[in-house]
Amino acid sequence: MPSAIHHHSQRIGWLRAAVLGANDGILSTAGLVIGVASAEASAGNVLLAGVAGLVAGAMSMAAGEYVSVSSQADTERADLELERRALATNAQGEREELADIYVSRGLDRALALQVADQLSAHDALAAHARDELGLSGTLKARPVQAAVTSALTFSVGAAMPIAAAVLAPADWIAPVVAGASLVSLAGLGAIAARAGGASALTGALRVLGWGALAMIATAAIGRLVGTTV
Repeated sequence: MPSAIHHHSQRIGWLRAAVLGANDGILSTAGLVIGVASAEASAGNVLLAGVAGLVAGAMSMAAGEYVSVSSQADTERADLELERRALATNAQGEREELADIYVSRGLDRALALQVADQLSAHDALAAHARDELGLSGTLKARPVQAAVTSALTFSVGAAMPIAAAVLAPADWIAPVVAGASLVSLAGLGAIAARAGGASALTGALRVLGWGALAMIATAAIGRLVGTTV
């Protein structure tokens, strides 16, 4: 018997949070370090800013993901409760509604009604959740998973520009951090794209452009502030 195919959509729950966290960790911390370094701050102050950015960013990502995905989960629960009530009060109407969905997908009416009856007999709420509301276990909102994944991956991403700043000569912190961060962003974009079944080159180029733009902007602002303050 052939093995089951593992589709890329099965990864969507953790992949989105992981990519967002790592990308934000690299980009925001690198921008912070480059901006402060461009303002001609001391190496100690540059590292302090980077570490502070890592801690604050990780907590912000965790809180933001948890609140955002919790709101999605609340909406899913509310929709399921509405569907549960509808099944309890208007089972025949819900049966027809489910059959209409299958007819729109290409089944004839008689077969659509038969499928609706059999699926409803097995688990009516699950059938409506999947086919009417588009909810499934694969795409189910998981707030804690999203929060922990984002915080951890942000921290890992943010550690890279901080490490580059530690290793770079004092006068070369900004260019070394920028170069290392762009390489890391390109690698992250390529890995994330491949994990999602897309082109690695497209994924790398997608983040490189935005990353370079962000670093140029923060370097310019840091240099401007450093010469006027």
